[in-house]
Amino acid sequence: MMNSSVVIGIDGGGTHTRVMVCDLEGNELAYVEGKGAASIIKDKHAVHNVQTAIADALSSANRTTSDVCHLVAGIAGFDTPEALSWVTELTKLPGLDCSKTHVNDAVSAHAGALLAKPGIIVISGTGSIIVGFTESGRKISNYDFHHYALSAARSIAYETVYEILAGNWDASDEPLIKQMLLHFEVDSLHTMAELAFEGFNSDKRARNKTFGQFAPYVTVAAENGSSVAQLICKRAAEQLKTGIEVMGTAFSSEKVDIAFIGGVISSPYMTGLLGDLLQNGKNRRYVVKSPELPPVVGSVLLALKAIGAPSPEGAILKRLSYS
Repeated sequence: MMNSSVVIGIDGGGTHTRVMVCDLEGNELAYVEGKGAASIIKDKHAVHNVQTAIADALSSANRTTSDVCHLVAGIAGFDTPEALSWVTELTKLPGLDCSKTHVNDAVSAHAGALLAKPGIIVISGTGSIIVGFTESGRKISNYDFHHYALSAARSIAYETVYEILAGNWDASDEPLIKQMLLHFEVDSLHTMAELAFEGFNSDKRARNKTFGQFAPYVTVAAENGSSVAQLICKRAAEQLKTGIEVMGTAFSSEKVDIAFIGGVISSPYMTGLLGDLLQNGKNRRYVVKSPELPPVVGSVLLALKAIGAPSPEGAILKRLSYS
């Protein structure tokens, strides 16, 4: 059918760049998790990050760019047609002249988590987006409805810091406050307030990264009974629920499958909280499912589909199991 021997799948997130090389039967030949983000919104070195990860994965698979017959790259921040100009630069390696498909990373996540079947994917980690594919194959997102949920890691952290600085805390929050002071390298709430007044950090990327790294402490604190952390997590979960239910109106079925992807929403506290909220969904019955496969494998499955390889059901899925 083709002379080329491999496909490449990329999960280009706001924190990591993951690349997988597979043969046309779906056998994994190499997997690389590169340092740095794939989105120029998050990392000015995004082009270098992605191209280096691709080159490393091909080298590990003992393949060259001429062996690649198709590449699918799921890229965080690819939310508008205008973004295609910087997105395509990510995969422009010398000799990598195969056909390529560039999509939002949520599309790859959906292909892996729900095997490209109708349903909704909630991504809440470095970024926040809700993406669905309806029974007719129509792609929709909460962005299409001009809806955004403040559930990204940095949003969770910002809101927590603000509530604490505003004095809306009690004894249950003391361990979280201690961790916050350590994380931001200040010795008191007064000093933290001064840091906030100064804008935390003039470099937006660095500032958001610092806040994003604080988010895991918030979700753990919520699980341990922190009233502020629980308040912030509840706000985020309620906004996600609203986004899901708005998107649910585009589905014809009474039941809609849901999967969660990302460090924030995959935390035990947030998973349980949003799952409980969806039990009371008014317009559809939402069924939360564990992701079948990770996003990078979703990109591989899309690449195999693009070249007419066998359906992802069966043998390929057994080889590309979730890990």
